[in-house]
This record gives sequence, structure tokens and C-alpha cells, in this order.
Amino acid sequence: MKKLYTLLASVLLLLPVSAIAEESQLNGADTAWILTSTALVLFMTLPGLALFYGGLVRVKNVLSVLMQCFAITGLVTILWVVVGYSLAFGEGNAFIGDFSRVFMTGITRDTLSGTIPESLFALFQMTFAIITPALIVGGFAERMRFSAMLLFSALWVLLVYVPITHWVWGGGWLGEMGLYDFAGGTVVHITAGVAALVAALVLKPRIGFGSTPLPPHNMTMVMTGAGMLWVGWFGFNGGSALAADGNAAMAIFVTHVSASMGALTWMVMEWKRFGKPSALGVATGMVAGLGTITPASGFVGIGGAVVIGLLAGFVCFNATMYIKNVLKIDDSLDVFPVHGVGGILGTLLVGVFASTELGLFSGFGFADGITSIAGQLKVQFIGVAATATYTALLTWGILKVVGLVSELRVDQDEEVEGLDIVLHEERGYDL
Repeated sequence: MKKLYTLLASVLLLLPVSAIAEESQLNGADTAWILTSTALVLFMTLPGLALFYGGLVRVKNVLSVLMQCFAITGLVTILWVVVGYSLAFGEGNAFIGDFSRVFMTGITRDTLSGTIPESLFALFQMTFAIITPALIVGGFAERMRFSAMLLFSALWVLLVYVPITHWVWGGGWLGEMGLYDFAGGTVVHITAGVAALVAALVLKPRIGFGSTPLPPHNMTMVMTGAGMLWVGWFGFNGGSALAADGNAAMAIFVTHVSASMGALTWMVMEWKRFGKPSALGVATGMVAGLGTITPASGFVGIGGAVVIGLLAGFVCFNATMYIKNVLKIDDSLDVFPVHGVGGILGTLLVGVFASTELGLFSGFGFADGITSIAGQLKVQFIGVAATATYTALLTWGILKVVGLVSELRVDQDEEVEGLDIVLHEERGYDL
């Protein structure tokens, strides 16, 4: 027996240490869950967001929105493979990654990131990179040229999304400071919301905005897409735990609670103000609840989620009314008041509801080295301010550069005719 043990020990010593470590670290349950989550997050863009946005625009522009979502998916995929993932998650410095993973160099079937394959981690993060510029489409829907949209999206992903992802999740300065952003309050929702607002201001309102109703052309499509977003968000937030564990389960639970509370709150607000609740209002409130809980989903409890959803419905509803009716900004599909404001609100509220001392509304504690609500809120505020400021400045600059290369907006006659025919020579419906 002693000789057997000696022989076994000798064999183990001959094996590469990395191989032993990788074999022991790979977790099948975690891998299966993140595989599922990856599919769910891509499902949010295709077909979820595409249908949601497609139904919200007028019939003459439905295909243009679907086309934009599809094209962004393909474009961002290639950019992520070539250099995006490397710059976002490479070691680099406090502000940007490096080129160690260009073209996914060094990633094999056996390369790990934590307890899952690194190829899976890169793919999961790719789906986040895809949906963020797709969200921005709602800010300039029905008036931006397809060529300009492609160039803008490519530059925006590389110059805005990738650096901020590194700041927060890739070992950058905000993550080191202790910023709480579990699944993308800053990285996804604030960046997309602020970029959509800037785009709406630069491109100016659609013809007839403020004087002519511009209603959704297909509410059945909107509600179908909204339902897909709700289900897909379980992978968005639950998958961000990067493990099949209690953290993932709680993230999904609070996500669902906040979405429900956001939908009900928006419905009540609309009912009170306009006399009737609408399907559009309930769907928009749901999205507001989802976007607002996103940064907090891994750090707060169920009681906190109820309050976050309530505030999401109330604040985002009023922000939407103010931006459209008072400021007269044509953020076509309400990206900033829903995603931007929701992302800001959720990123700040996690600084409160992560506290373990709020009784029924307690969360799971602050970041390392932070001992109070005030301390966590300070970090959260810095994260919000830095993300919003950087995004606004770079988005404006990118739009100006793109405008030098390609016309940003279709002309008046083309806008009246509709982007489907003008840009793609197709119709959404052949009746």
C-alpha cells in the first residue's frame, strides 16, 4: 500500500500544477447556469428588445429598428472578439485593459475564469456589450441613418462601453474604490440612458414631435417583447453572480419583485393622472423596475427590492413626463428617463439598502473597508457622476465625428416616407 501511495504521489508531481488547479476549480453547476444566463441575455436583445422597440415606433419604421438590433448584435460580437474583451477585462491599468486577449488569444477549452470556462465568461459579457448600444437605438429611433448608426455604435462600444466596463468590473478604479454595481446600473443603464439623451439632443426631434401624436404601431409586439425582457433579465441579474448559488437565486428574486412593483406603481400613477391604465404604462414601469434593481440585485434583500421597485415606478414615470412635456426632448422611446434615471436611482439606492441594519429592508453589507451608508453612498455617487460625465462627453464627440463622415439624420422627405423603404427597400407588413 505504501508503494501505491508513493507511485500515486510521483504521478501527481509529474502533472502540471495549472492542470491540477484548473481541474479542481471547474464547477459544472456554475457553468451550466452561466450557459443558460448567456442565452437569456442574448434573448433580451434578440428578439426581446427588437420586438419591444419595433412595436413602439410607427409602422413605416418597424423594420429599421429590428435591423438596427440585428446589425448591432453582429457588429459588437466581432468587435468584442477582436479587441473589446481584452480591453475591458485585460489586466491593464486602472482605466483600461491591455491587448493580452486580442482575438481571444490564450483562451482555450480548458482556460478558466473563476469556476467557469473563460470562453463562457467572455461570451456572457459579450451579451451585455450587445444590448447596451442596442438600448441607445431608442433615443434616435425613426430618424438616424443606418450607416451613421453602425459607425456610431462601433466607436461608442470601444470608446465608452469598454473603458467603463473595465473601471467597474475589470479591475479598474471604480471597482477598487468599492462601487456596487452587480449587473450593470452604471455599465449598461447609465451609459445607454445618457448616450440616448445626448443623441436625441444632437439629432433634434422627429417631424411632428409635440404637435402630432406619434403612437406605437403595434402594442401586441410591445407587450411580447416586454415579456421576453422580463424573463431574460433573470439571466442578466442572476447570471451576474457567476455561480449557481444563493446569491444568484436572491438576485433573481429581488429582480422579479422590483419589476412587479415598478409595473404596478407606474400603472397607478398613470391611472390617477390620465384616468385609465395602459398596457404601455405597465410594460414601461416593469422595465423601469428592472433597470433600477439591476445594480442592487446582488446586494439587497426582498424588502429593499419592494422599495426600489416602488421608487423606480414613481421617479421614472415623473422623469418621462418632465422630459417629454416640459423639456420637449424627443428621446423617442424614453431610454434616458427609464434606463438612465433608473440606473442612477438604483446605483444610489444600493448604497442605502445594502446596509445590514435596516430590519425588514436590510441587505448583505457594504463593500470592503466601508462601514456606513454615508460611506457607500459617497462611492456610489462618484460612480454615477464619473460614468454619466464621461459618457455624455464621449457620446457627443463621437456623434460629431460620425457627422463629418456620414449624415447623421435622414432628410425630411425620407423621414416622412419612413426608414424601412428609404434605407432598406422593405416593408414591415404587406397588407
